[in-house]
Amino acid sequence: MEKIWLCLAHMSEAGEEMKWIKDAFDTNWVVPLGPNVNAFEGLLEEMVGEGRHVVALSSGTAAIHLALVNLGVTWGDEVICQSMTFSASANPIVYQGATPVFVDSEPLTWNMDPNLLEDAIKQSLARKGRVPKAIIPVHLYGMPAQMDAIMSIARRYGIAVIEDSAEAFGSRFCGKVAGTLGDFGIMSFNGNKMITTSGGGALVCPTLEAKQHTLFLATQAREPLPYYLHKEIGYNYRMSNICAGIGRGQMTVLPQHLAWHRHMCDVYAEALADIDGVTVHTNPDERFDSNYWLNTILIDPKLTGGVTPEHVRLRLETEGIESRPLWKPMHTQPVFCDAPALVNGVSERLFSQGLCLPSGPCVTDADARRITDTLRSCFNH
Repeated sequence: MEKIWLCLAHMSEAGEEMKWIKDAFDTNWVVPLGPNVNAFEGLLEEMVGEGRHVVALSSGTAAIHLALVNLGVTWGDEVICQSMTFSASANPIVYQGATPVFVDSEPLTWNMDPNLLEDAIKQSLARKGRVPKAIIPVHLYGMPAQMDAIMSIARRYGIAVIEDSAEAFGSRFCGKVAGTLGDFGIMSFNGNKMITTSGGGALVCPTLEAKQHTLFLATQAREPLPYYLHKEIGYNYRMSNICAGIGRGQMTVLPQHLAWHRHMCDVYAEALADIDGVTVHTNPDERFDSNYWLNTILIDPKLTGGVTPEHVRLRLETEGIESRPLWKPMHTQPVFCDAPALVNGVSERLFSQGLCLPSGPCVTDADARRITDTLRSCFNH
């Protein structure tokens, strides 16, 4: 049987990506700048709206890093970061010599717990004599965090928010595009994301001035002189014109990609609705509009007769179906063993019970039947 992968890149049937790649080659724009980069940024700015400005970069990690640099995060600072996330949310904090302070999840969205967030701020204030320099909530698997509560707390304490929307391209909260609710937002266009540039990301900036400074930092912080003069540390973080060409083409199929990921959520929810102990993660209420980048389930062995997520993962694997556990929380990672953390047990429970299922346009309806039939067989249904 043909392998069903978790989430593969899906190109436009009209070949829009190749059109812009060919244009880059034909015009010899094969550098980390060019017409495709400018056009792709324009499309992103049109999508996010809210008067925001976008800089296309080499990765989502680079976007988080440059957001921290823009905010002046440096040695001795603390930055609050969601614990339930991929390590790229936290690593750039350490790049800047700052300390991550991890905050656990709430069970509704699986994202940063606002109550623990405020506790973390108070503890940091007592520990350092000042509030943390930034807060990094993450929209896990496309599900928006409770940004109204998080932003209210952040504003009360005067702390900037970097909204990690790497997994949430096209998601919305209260009608606003993910990445536009915080001070800065970040996007990822890695090969398995909602749209891809093969590798790449973007920083959503609040002002034109912030965009211009980000462009300056991302191109080695070279001063505008005929010779090379540098007054700040810069980075080689700009997106290439080739990658941006892929992005231009991918934007033409974004609506279809979003629709199919949401369709897959409906398929899983319907197929697994009658199985005790299995829960498909869906929008908690009308404020949330997830892109369902990866459709996820929780499996409670106490209610499934001892069937565990690992049992299900291995069974799917024997049928040529890729799945994987949820992110292992950052506060449990050896590399961050000395970092402060406020935990409530939610993220560790999610990690022990969660499983990511194949999603996206490369998963056909026939594939979906094969996946759901295999899933149901794990529970004798």
